[in-house]
Amino acid sequence: MISLLLADDHTLLREGLKRLLHQTSDIVVEGEAGNGQEALALLARRHWDVLVLDMSMPGRDGIDLIRQIRAEYPKVPILVLTMHGEQQYAVRAIKAGAAGYLTKDGAAEELVQAVRKVAMGGHFLSQALAESIAFERHGSHDDTPHLLLSDREFTVFQLLAEGQTNSEIARRLFISVKTVSTYKTRLFVKMHMRNQTDLVRYAIRHRLVDEQETMDLHPENPE
Repeated sequence: MISLLLADDHTLLREGLKRLLHQTSDIVVEGEAGNGQEALALLARRHWDVLVLDMSMPGRDGIDLIRQIRAEYPKVPILVLTMHGEQQYAVRAIKAGAAGYLTKDGAAEELVQAVRKVAMGGHFLSQALAESIAFERHGSHDDTPHLLLSDREFTVFQLLAEGQTNSEIARRLFISVKTVSTYKTRLFVKMHMRNQTDLVRYAIRHRLVDEQETMDLHPENPE
C-alpha cells in the first residue's frame, strides 16, 4: 500500500484528488497539508511513500521547499502537481530534487500512474512535457533568455512580473531590498530589457504569469 501525503492550498482540489486516488486499491491519502509549513510538520511525524506537492502554495518558494524536503527527508519521493505547464518550471523542480512533475490539467489521466512510478523509485514527466524539454535542449536561448537564469534569479523575475514591489519580494524571500535591486539589475542585463514593463510583457508572452492577475496589479508602476 502506498501512503501518500497531499500538499495543496486548494481544499476542493485536494478533495477531488482524494476521490480519484481512493478508487485505486493500492494508494491511500493519509495526510493533507495546506501550505509548506504544514507539509514539513507532517513529514517530521512519520514515513511517507510519496509526497504530492503543489509548487505554488502561499509562503515558501516552491523550489526552495523542494530542496529543503530533499535535504531533510531524502527517502520521500516528491511528485510536483502544479498549474505551471511550461518546461522551465519542470526543469527547475527536477533539478531541485523532485522525482516527478505533473500539471493539474493532466492530473485525472496521469496522477495514479505518476504516483505508482515515483513510489517505486522511478521518475515521471508527461509525454508532452518530456518532448518539450528534449527539443529545447537542442534549440537556441536567444528568444528565451529566462531559461539561462539561476533559480533565485528566476524567482525574483517571476515575482516582479506578478507586480510585487522590491520590498514585498524582500520580505517573501527573506533578503534585503538592496539584494532584490541587485537581482533586478542583473535580470535586465541578462534578458536585455530596459525596465519592468518589458519584463512583464515578456512574462505574459511566454505564459510565465497569469495575464489578468498581472494586469490587475498595475505592474506599470514598479518601485
